[in-house]
Amino acid sequence: MSQKLFSKDFTLVVVGQIISLFGNATIRFALPLYLLNLTGSSALYGTVTACAFIPAILLSPVGGIVADRVNKRNIMVILDFFTAAVILFFSLMMKGNHLIPLLTVTMMILYGIAGAYQPSVQASIPALVRQEHFMAANSIINTISSFASLIGPVLGGILYSAYGLEPVLWVSMACFVLSAVMEIFIRIPFEKQASGGSIFLTVRADFGESIRFIRKEKPVIGKGVLVVCGINLFLSAMILVALPYLVTEVLDLEASRANRLYGFAEGALAAGGLAGGIGAGIFADRLKIQKAGNLIIACAVCVFPMGAALLLSSSGMVNYLVLAICCFVIMVFSTMFSVQMMSFVQSETPQNLIGKVIAVILTVSMCAQPLGNALYGVLFEICRGFEYAVVLFSGVMSLGIALAAGKIFRELANVFECEYK
Repeated sequence: MSQKLFSKDFTLVVVGQIISLFGNATIRFALPLYLLNLTGSSALYGTVTACAFIPAILLSPVGGIVADRVNKRNIMVILDFFTAAVILFFSLMMKGNHLIPLLTVTMMILYGIAGAYQPSVQASIPALVRQEHFMAANSIINTISSFASLIGPVLGGILYSAYGLEPVLWVSMACFVLSAVMEIFIRIPFEKQASGGSIFLTVRADFGESIRFIRKEKPVIGKGVLVVCGINLFLSAMILVALPYLVTEVLDLEASRANRLYGFAEGALAAGGLAGGIGAGIFADRLKIQKAGNLIIACAVCVFPMGAALLLSSSGMVNYLVLAICCFVIMVFSTMFSVQMMSFVQSETPQNLIGKVIAVILTVSMCAQPLGNALYGVLFEICRGFEYAVVLFSGVMSLGIALAAGKIFRELANVFECEYK
């Protein structure tokens, strides 16, 4: 294993992720917005995006198990090529009838692929970099994701507003093909594990082993994941549903500009993630796990200015700017929190379990997302004209969870400090 962070193989992973995540950010921006523009219904939007998360939840543990038993490079290559094929199929079929079911199924497949893909990326880090570089490597991967999410929605918003959905589809498809070709040249150390018999028995044994590790050997990790579930339910889901709905359907903005402004708002979210990823890398030695609770509190506090602006201001542009700025700050703190947690998990987990454990964590964390999406879709539909009440509800619930999480992260801090003194 190389002593330096940027070995040839890790560099190829980074470049491949830049291209792949750019395509992913672009397509995941355009398809839900297309649905919202077609229907104007926040309830349908929330329901469809909730359904899209279900395959990601189901396939994430499968992806983690496969990541520990199959060469991670091969997984990334195959899934990128398959994603390009799915987008091609959608682009050829979208002119026909039953567009909404087709769009729903396509989003479910794309989210499912992403759920199976991410454990391979995260599990490849301990195989390519030394333990002292874990925080920096995770910071780089998060920064790349945020940078792609910054450029993807902005470019997607411009292309979509000017030319419609089809150019966005072709750009995304080209990104996945190029990423797959680059990933062919990555070498990730791989040691084949013994099989437990049939596929079903192997999956059950691997999943059970990772659950036992989290519950028995590192229970503080499980408690931390439950906190993330609560934040996903009450904060992340609210932002995911509120941002497109408020900007394109509620705020007093010119219709011709609304989609473009939504793209810039998504860009603000991604810029916050970029800043948070860079900050986590720069201050890697200073970031202590006990500060994670404070980061979540900061995220929750930023929700209240959004609700206050919706309540007190009638200016669409003022509300838009407050939403964008608050989303930026939320993403700064949430990304720093994510880097801390992922680095901790990678440091505490044996190499033969890393893919499975990360997959279980991602799966459990994502379970709250579909429920939250559906919840906020319905709440915004019911509370038309009183959208501020839904946003403030999100802030109150998120702040309560964040304040209650202090003890958990103090426990995490004790484990972390004992390992790295």
